[in-house]
Amino acid sequence: MATRDPMPNRVFRLDKETWEAYGAACEDKGISRSDDLRMYIKREVAAHKRRQRDEAAQNIASTD
Repeated sequence: MATRDPMPNRVFRLDKETWEAYGAACEDKGISRSDDLRMYIKREVAAHKRRQRDEAAQNIASTD
């Protein structure tokens, strides 16, 4: 029985030249494009959550 990838695929558009250059950059780093994109996205989400938390804290502090 085949195992399924627990993460569904996502589709986005990128020109071929950039995709190939990105593949070379990832290969030089010894990481797959998918792993690199996943790490980048997780960093961006964490930064977004921090900004939201900081803004909420500032809003609370300004009402005191």
